[in-house]
Parts: sequence; structure tokens; C-alpha cells
Amino acid sequence: MKNDLPVSFAGLSGPAGFLRSSEPLSLSPGPAPATSLLEEAADLLVVHLDFAAALDRCERGCESLASDPDSESSAEVKCSLCIVGIQALAEMNRWREVLSWVLQYYHVPERLPPKILELCILLYSTVKEPHVMLEVDSYWLRDLTNQSLPSYGTLMKLHLLHVLLPLGQFVEAEELVQGCEAFNKEQQLEALRTINERRCQWVQQEETQSGPEEQPATAREKLLDPSAWLLPKCSGEKMDFAACREGQQIWQVERRSKFQI
Repeated sequence: MKNDLPVSFAGLSGPAGFLRSSEPLSLSPGPAPATSLLEEAADLLVVHLDFAAALDRCERGCESLASDPDSESSAEVKCSLCIVGIQALAEMNRWREVLSWVLQYYHVPERLPPKILELCILLYSTVKEPHVMLEVDSYWLRDLTNQSLPSYGTLMKLHLLHVLLPLGQFVEAEELVQGCEAFNKEQQLEALRTINERRCQWVQQEETQSGPEEQPATAREKLLDPSAWLLPKCSGEKMDFAACREGQQIWQVERRSKFQI
């Protein structure tokens, strides 16, 4: 069965081969029981490689924070517990449970901490299941509170590179970039060039895979829609961004209660 082998984070990992976000794991002082469980969970994960026990400590730690969820110290410890828990689930080849597992503690995608959203994007990209994050990312990126976070631009880039482009959603990617206030003009142009390059690769791949009975131009005609071309709004630049609207089979994630996958 597809993706039934244990997850390898070779491309994402730091020392000891464990999954890391772009920010370090927080061990800031917090509620004593939860902090103790966090330290124990990290030790079980990294030193003893007892992933089930590490997950258990993470769950107990998150439950112990339920009575004081809004304090800053509790939020940091909770985020760190979830990061360790994500790694433990992945190591046990239970990566399919990751998103629903973290959402039981944060309830809605908009409230996911940036570090956790980043790890989820990278995880589901690694196992070739980017569609899982499509709708979750969209809710998070549209949230006005999240748009004011320093890490918003980084999450936007990850969403483009690891979710939209692998799914062939080039028009959506262009519209998102052109409407993103977190990108300056130079960053927008760079992102649009990347989208254009990936579109060309997509078209070439489709043409290569076309059946022998199909004429050479057919695949291109199916994928390129000149009437929908988008151009960056800047003077002195001539760039064509053709939009691939057809030939894409994209599994849209249905938003359910508590976003079970």
C-alpha cells in the first residue's frame, strides 16, 4: 500500500535524525507538571527511542494544561509537547493521525502555532500527501491574526512550495502571491518565476506521458489557458504565467467537525 513504510525525515531533520521546525523546541518555564512531562517525553523520544511512551507523556502534558490554556507559558509548553508528539507518531508510522491529533488540542486550524503548522506541512509533503494540508493551510493563512505574525511569510512560502505547486494549483498560487502583503515586490516576482518554472515542468511532464495516439500539441492545449494568464504588476518586466486549469486531479480535503482526516 502507498506510503506504508516508516516515515523518513532525512530532508527535514536535525541532529539525531529527528524532525525539527525552523525554530528550536521551547523548554521555557511553565506549569511544573506539564514541563516535567515535556522533559520526560523528549528524553523518551531521543534517548530511549520509546515513541509510544513519549506520546503518552505528551498527551498527559497537554491534558494537564487544559485548565489554563491561555497563559503564555502554558501555550509554549503545549506547543513543545505537540512537536514531540508529532515526531513520536511519525516514528511509529502513524503519520496519518498527526493532523487530527494536534487539532484535538487546538480545535481549529486557525489556532495552530506556526511551528506546528510548519511541521505538518513538511510531514505531509514528505509522505507525498500535500492535499491533506490544503484546506487547513487556507484557513490559517486567511486569519487576520495570523497575518500579523512574523512567521506568516515563511508559512506562505511553505504552502506554495509544498502544497499548491505539487498539486498543480498554479492559478491559485499566483493569486495568493499577488495578494500577499507579507511579500515585497522582489519576493513576489521571485515567487511568480518559481510558479512559472514549475508550471512549465508540469506541462512537459504531461506531454511526455501523453499516449501515442495523442497529437504533440494536445497535452499543452489541455493544460494551458491563455485567456487566464496572469502578469505581475510591475513596469519593465515581461513575464508570461500561463494557467493550468485542466488535467489536474486534486483531492480536496472536506472540512469536517474537528477536521478528522
